[in-house]
Amino acid sequence: MKIIYMDNNATTRVAPEVLETMLPFLTDLYGNPSSAYSFGGQVARDIRKAREQVAAFLGASPEEIIFTSCGSESDNTAIMSALNTGKDRMHVVTTRVEHPAIKVLCNELIKRGYRVTEVPVDREGRLDMDRYKKSLTPDTAIVSMMWANNETGAIFPVEEAARLAKDRGILFHTDAVQAAGKIPIDLRQSAVDMLSISGHKLHAAKGVGVLYVRKGTKFSPFLIGGHQERGRRGGTENTAGIIGLGRACELAAQRLEEENTRVRKLRDRLEKGLLDRVPNSRVNGGGAERLPNTTNISFEFVEGEAILLLMDEFGICASSGSACTSGSLQPSHVLRAMGVPFTMAHGSVRLSLSVYNTEEEVDIVIDRLPPIIEKLRGFSPFWKPQAQACASGT
Repeated sequence: MKIIYMDNNATTRVAPEVLETMLPFLTDLYGNPSSAYSFGGQVARDIRKAREQVAAFLGASPEEIIFTSCGSESDNTAIMSALNTGKDRMHVVTTRVEHPAIKVLCNELIKRGYRVTEVPVDREGRLDMDRYKKSLTPDTAIVSMMWANNETGAIFPVEEAARLAKDRGILFHTDAVQAAGKIPIDLRQSAVDMLSISGHKLHAAKGVGVLYVRKGTKFSPFLIGGHQERGRRGGTENTAGIIGLGRACELAAQRLEEENTRVRKLRDRLEKGLLDRVPNSRVNGGGAERLPNTTNISFEFVEGEAILLLMDEFGICASSGSACTSGSLQPSHVLRAMGVPFTMAHGSVRLSLSVYNTEEEVDIVIDRLPPIIEKLRGFSPFWKPQAQACASGT
């Protein structure tokens, strides 16, 4: 059975070019880059090249790049560094729709006596900027705000938010895990102090991430134990992962236009095809500026998990929300924050495309998914009265 993979916000396939770049460092070039002999020194030179590739992709300097194990580590490091270096400040500002890497950490911080403000969003997932401005106080140590939402693709005005924080002397961190490779990022003219990306979201391997830290920013290591990363992140480097990530960043820069033209058209074709064929459906965040690859569609009176199980029988891979919370029967915290009605939120499916998806795959999903919704609604005690009301015009 052909697999139709449309869960690229959860993880992506490793690009063949990236794999080819990584393979020598999993076989012949296995020296430790921290060693004194030339066998390891050669690997260290390739890590320096990867650091330059990542820096060029972000519009940063190589010395502003810290390699980590994942986006979650980068996110945690950014927030904890701000709190550790600004000990007189006990307030964190974030949003109600953050990834668990931020949200769960902030819940833990509250238990430790910190104050956390979650800025709300509107029905389309757009940030309430008035509430954001009011949330910034002299006690605020850091703002941590995602650049683009992992479930709906809604893009936040990060540059404006960062400038507002900077004007008040507050550090600004953005989780750009979903944004990187899909929209342009240039930190040269930005007020962003720290930024997180993750390798496996842009066709590199799992187990590698990046934390950008602007020059001059006070920094406290999260992982202590070695001199790696100029003493800012201990632990032997994930050599193959880092070098693959450098190549992936080069490819992402080259494919940015395709993401915003061909992939966007595929996403729009998918949305229109499904909305036209399935009554009582809606795109969550459809009125917001969004990532070109992401759609989150609610089908009223059905369960999202049941939709995914039936789609899986056709080899179609999608998600009911964040991969990090899949398996939970609770409606998405993102959709609840947007005020999506309960009967809609439970039946939401996220489809996220990549440059490897084709028009043929989109048409297969448009063909397969509507009968699945119809079948599930046939079992729903809530859908039958709704269908009768529609039929009678009431």
